[in-house]
Amino acid sequence: MEELIYENPLSCEDDVKSFVLEGSAKITFPEGKMRMENAISAEAGQKANYVFWCDKNFPEDIKVTWDFRPLKEPGLAILFFAAKGRNGEDLFDPSLKPRTGEYPLYHHGDINAFHVSYFRRKEPDERAFHTCNLRKSYGFHLVTQGADPIPDADECTAPYHLTVIKKGNLVKFLVNDLCVFTFEDDGETFGPLLTGGKIGFRQLAPMVAEYSDLKVYKLG
Repeated sequence: MEELIYENPLSCEDDVKSFVLEGSAKITFPEGKMRMENAISAEAGQKANYVFWCDKNFPEDIKVTWDFRPLKEPGLAILFFAAKGRNGEDLFDPSLKPRTGEYPLYHHGDINAFHVSYFRRKEPDERAFHTCNLRKSYGFHLVTQGADPIPDADECTAPYHLTVIKKGNLVKFLVNDLCVFTFEDDGETFGPLLTGGKIGFRQLAPMVAEYSDLKVYKLG
């Protein structure tokens, strides 16, 4: 059983007025979809990357869906989910170290989270062999991966429908309803099971991409 508990078209600035940006980015809506791109030159390295968090807390067992279209490469796109402080704090608790978009702050900082990197076109090896990776933090644990069916940006003529399912110890990722990977967490090898928390979109400069139709379902 699933129950829709959050819906956001991501179609205009008002839709994301309560979102939280970590790092610097240009968030625009030229086609009625949320377009994200870096505000700092990619030459600045990690300082040019950013995360855009939904402000809501979500329960432990959820399904997240959204539409994604890459417009410009190179770069990389990630969804964080089940994100909260390592001691159970809210992600935005002032006791946590400030985060500025630089990746080490998210995998070896004050938070736990899953992060699925579903469009990896940054480094030469990523561009030569396309995979979707699931990592679990604290730590930088690559827990599973699968083949990436999304084409390069110059061949992507329409959005792709992406789905993350987290239920109990199971995590699944789908692209246009094609299952890319499944991960069963034993709660020991890569740390305790993650529960609820926040979700957020991350991009690596100089990538440009569009996002729309974000939905979150509670799973029974």
